Amino acid sequence: MGVSPEVIKAKVEALHEFNPMLGFRGCRLGLIFPEISEMQVRAIFSATVACHKKGLKVVPEVMIPLVGTVKEFTVLRDLTVQVANDVMASSGVKFEYLVGTMIEIPRAALIADQIAAEAQFFSFGTNDLTQMTFGYSRDDAGKFLGAYLEKGILPSDPFLTLDQEGVGQLVQMGIERGRSARPNLKVGICGEHGGDPASVEFCHRVGMDYVSCSPFRVPLARLAAAQASLRARLGVHDGVEKNLKYEI
Repeated sequence: MGVSPEVIKAKVEALHEFNPMLGFRGCRLGLIFPEISEMQVRAIFSATVACHKKGLKVVPEVMIPLVGTVKEFTVLRDLTVQVANDVMASSGVKFEYLVGTMIEIPRAALIADQIAAEAQFFSFGTNDLTQMTFGYSRDDAGKFLGAYLEKGILPSDPFLTLDQEGVGQLVQMGIERGRSARPNLKVGICGEHGGDPASVEFCHRVGMDYVSCSPFRVPLARLAAAQASLRARLGVHDGVEKNLKYEI
């Protein structure tokens, strides 16, 4: 590629961060280095074409992460559309696709109506949303969370069971505001909370369409969602009566 090891090493060192969890990642990286986002979505759409040529119809959902402003989303959404058009033109294969975003920054939940006017779906990244709402780092919180649980400062580990009072309020707000702008907005959750029974019941109650979790948690998530649906039908909890789907 004509790039020396020294140049690569210098770039790696220049991108080193003290706090990468709040640093140069997600959509930020794609906005500064659009060639990275272009490479990723081109790979997705090229795979889509390959599937269609084999008789398999797939509808990819491109999710732009770590969005906190509308402009962050629209710039990368437009790039995604451009690449999709290029791939369809060069391959001669037409395909459908969706472009949405992950709501994992509190600001995104607060302006969800503005984002939903542009995005076709939301996926709540509650791992990061929990970090940013509490100001806890998943990598370091283990040093004090045990004591917090023992002293009753927290009722449960917020990285294992969704904090419905605080983080959940942002989630519910994001859903309501998002659907106020796009009534048919597809909404889900991704991360370990998607396999926690109490968190799954909350997702059902606030009207999510699906939960996504690690493969080994899928049976538990299915059972929890079924129980949540039954409770709603029996009037144990007020909520939206709908069946959640499960994604790996």
